Amino acid sequence: MTTKWAASGEYMEACSCNFLCPCIPKNMTQPATHDFCKVALSFEIIKGHFGDLSLDQVRWIFVAQSKALMSDGEWIGGLIVDSSATEQQASAIAAICQPGAGEGPSALAPLISDFRGIERHPIDFVKEGGTVSVKVDGAIEQVVEGVASLSKEGEYVTIDNVFHPSNSRLSLASALKNFIKVFGIDWEDNSGTNNGHFAPFAWQGEIT
Repeated sequence: MTTKWAASGEYMEACSCNFLCPCIPKNMTQPATHDFCKVALSFEIIKGHFGDLSLDQVRWIFVAQSKALMSDGEWIGGLIVDSSATEQQASAIAAICQPGAGEGPSALAPLISDFRGIERHPIDFVKEGGTVSVKVDGAIEQVVEGVASLSKEGEYVTIDNVFHPSNSRLSLASALKNFIKVFGIDWEDNSGTNNGHFAPFAWQGEIT
């Protein structure tokens, strides 16, 4: 039996690299700022479905730690799914993150060798113009601020045609707050020098 799915909404991330993260412009073949990359990618699905199951308004976060060269694999990974989601919705999120599920985060799945499971917590996700924040009490607190464009008022500097599971076009941002403490992945840097991104996303796929 084949299950078709689709999801669209908003995404943001912050990582342990200094702005601008070397991974994106070099397709994960340039070493990270440190001997690792610690990152959280947060998503708010505005409209989505997994078969007949609605995924509207489901929020979730993919947390990972890689080596300096992300393309080397052997990542640690884990998922946080909003506690307001049903168990069926949480299972659907896990399914679309699996290898071969289609567009989106499944592209990263082959890089993960140590998957540390799924946790359920309330997730706050707020986007106000070029400022996007996400918070999970005691586990995640990130705020990114977009780099304002000087050529197009009200828009933000972007990087295009990139390899990224969320979108091939990402807005550049600085992480004003960057705290991760979950799945054995610890990071905190509130200096404003860490890298961030945000973008809309629209994915689809099918699972057999």
